Amino acid sequence: MKPDSRDTCTFEISAPAPGTLHISLAGDLVIDTVHKVLEGVRPQIGRHLFENAVIDISGINHLDDYGVMAISEIRNMVGIDESRIDVTGTSPEHKIIFDITDFDRNTLCQITPPASPNIIVQAGASTINAYEGFVYFISFVGAIVMSVGRVVRHPRSLRYGDIVMYMKTTGVDAVPIVGLISLMLGLIIAFVSSMQLKVYGANIYVANLVAVAMVQELGPIMTAIVVAGRSGSAYAAEISTMKISEEVDALFVMGFDPNLFLVLPRLIAAVLVVPVLTMFSNIFAIAGGAIIGVTMLDVGMDTYINQSMEAIKLFELMWGLFKSSVFAVLIALTGCLRGFQAQGGAASVGNAATSAVVTAIFLIIFFDSMFAVIRIYWG
Repeated sequence: MKPDSRDTCTFEISAPAPGTLHISLAGDLVIDTVHKVLEGVRPQIGRHLFENAVIDISGINHLDDYGVMAISEIRNMVGIDESRIDVTGTSPEHKIIFDITDFDRNTLCQITPPASPNIIVQAGASTINAYEGFVYFISFVGAIVMSVGRVVRHPRSLRYGDIVMYMKTTGVDAVPIVGLISLMLGLIIAFVSSMQLKVYGANIYVANLVAVAMVQELGPIMTAIVVAGRSGSAYAAEISTMKISEEVDALFVMGFDPNLFLVLPRLIAAVLVVPVLTMFSNIFAIAGGAIIGVTMLDVGMDTYINQSMEAIKLFELMWGLFKSSVFAVLIALTGCLRGFQAQGGAASVGNAATSAVVTAIFLIIFFDSMFAVIRIYWG
């Protein structure tokens, strides 16, 4: 059976002998015709009962790799043992295509799911990945220290304009969201605490509770979390984009230190502005508590402010600012590290940003718990 025009393929399915299925293909079995052949062959195979099958391709004029895949798929459709299926009528041209596509190995159109490793293998792989990540982190920190030493020796090598730019994006642009969150947090703390304290006639101590809670714990940690979500993810996304576009490699090739150009300006900017943001957070939270104190607890504004100032000790204020500086270092290093670790395509940018935020928040809470223990034994 021969087709009359190019890019057409016909088939014929018959049962010339009991228990034998005969599939004859003719024409051009190429990319433009295989889908019609497969759609027609599939339902007709199920109408016959057979134990052996013959696929005759002697009538095929033109065959490409898609046609070979179609033949392999037809062989799979038959659903019997491969030893009972014969592919006949192959020409020398057909055999060349078969050899190129490994048709005889019957690996086409078959998807072999990867073997699922057992729990021991998974645990071992996770341990190795964690170790490699730790080694990479240590080398990264060492490179940053060396870059800092270079800046100390050659101050002009630092890009001060970039520092100012990152101070704006990390600090100034974050003031509205930090102020709003802190104001609402102060309102919540004051409102919840007032429900308990007014029973004992201790409304005035709402000011103490808000001020101490924000200065010691909530101010630094909430500010750090907001900065991690805003700036930490931005650091990771920016550097990972440069990494996958090979801009970082270009800096290496040109003899520049990527840490000096990409990490130090972000690190210095974060250390400078995050403590300032924490001060704004404390102020806005105290203002939120004052709104509750004045409107619901009949506490005068002057009285509330004086009570808050008396509750805040200089050491507690400086301790909170110190924690903010440590959190800023963690945020900047984590964001830049995840950016440098990015590999692959565009999806790695999102993965780097997500990983940077999650890791930074975990480290912030972990170090804050360590600082809490140190403060207890120190005090």
